[in-house]
Amino acid sequence: MGPISTSRKNIIKAENDRNILVLEPYYGGSHKRFLKELSRYLPYNFSFLTLPARKWKWRMRFSAPWYAERLSQDKPAEAILCSTFIDVATFRSLAPSWVNRVPVFTYFHENQFAYPVQVKDERDFHFGLTNFTTALASDGIAFNSAYNLQTFLSGVDWIAKKVPDMKLDSVKELGSKAVILFPGLDFTGFPEIRQEKGHSAEEPVIVWNHRWEHDKDPETFFGTLYELSDQGFAFKLIVLGQSFQRQPSIFNEARRRLAEHIIHFGYLPERSEYLKMLTQGNLVVSTARHEFYGYSVIEAVRAGCRPLLPDRLSYPGLFPCQYLYKKGDLKRKLIEVMDQGGLDRSESCGLTDQFAWENLVTGYQAWFDSVRLRL
Repeated sequence: MGPISTSRKNIIKAENDRNILVLEPYYGGSHKRFLKELSRYLPYNFSFLTLPARKWKWRMRFSAPWYAERLSQDKPAEAILCSTFIDVATFRSLAPSWVNRVPVFTYFHENQFAYPVQVKDERDFHFGLTNFTTALASDGIAFNSAYNLQTFLSGVDWIAKKVPDMKLDSVKELGSKAVILFPGLDFTGFPEIRQEKGHSAEEPVIVWNHRWEHDKDPETFFGTLYELSDQGFAFKLIVLGQSFQRQPSIFNEARRRLAEHIIHFGYLPERSEYLKMLTQGNLVVSTARHEFYGYSVIEAVRAGCRPLLPDRLSYPGLFPCQYLYKKGDLKRKLIEVMDQGGLDRSESCGLTDQFAWENLVTGYQAWFDSVRLRL
């Protein structure tokens, strides 16, 4: 069991503090980052009851009764915040009675209707159904992107049509019940961007800062760079992002075939070094087949990299169309933008200020204040 802790906010406190209990059975990665920064920026008292980020299927199956057993009979909070790793419907049925008298909010970092599965695995739609009943049983639901919400609603609609002779009117209400709230980014500590960066005539520096996994489609990314290199295009390459014990073999191949272009190739655990490396880039490219949000791209853009992103997934909801490319058009678009240089400070801030926590706080407050009491 993870620590139960309470953190005070470093911004002006609301007139009436609320105690919000956070239940997160997958406390790691983007989930952990989101909650730590949420508790720092919002004017509420957050208490955390967490579990380590592992064995996600067991977390989804078993965390609801586990949490229900560990809550006292006395009400410690005025609201509860869950992630989608908790089956909220089951949790509310087993928890102490006070849980059904306070609002329960669920934040969707992902949904199991659209989450990619291994090729060898068949999708288990019971996990999607758990997301569905969680949404029904929650008083407030928020999604980290329009794409996440749209794929969730499409999944619910698809599976509802397959159910024989049991139709639910509540399915139609989920869209109006949901809100889209970007997970904020804390841009303090980002190195300053050279103001003239957008007009630099230096050799273009292409950045990859995504997870080293197949769902990010490194094969298409590196395959495109192989073609550019073979055709004599001048460029440099920075490869960042988290790698794992098992990773696509193309990374070792790319390290060898693109050796003359490489500035850096590998994960940087120190955040300050990672951010400093990002500022050396001109372009950040994504070839992802799966993306519910896009932390890494936003960080690179804030550091001055011009984005070149697929015209699908979460990206059209994050950046204007001039930074997107259509399927099969990556090479042409990459050649087109390579001589444009990176972004200067005003361009970078103009694209990313909308993702700063300071500009998202009021939206989160409105969400938490939308339900005060469950009757």
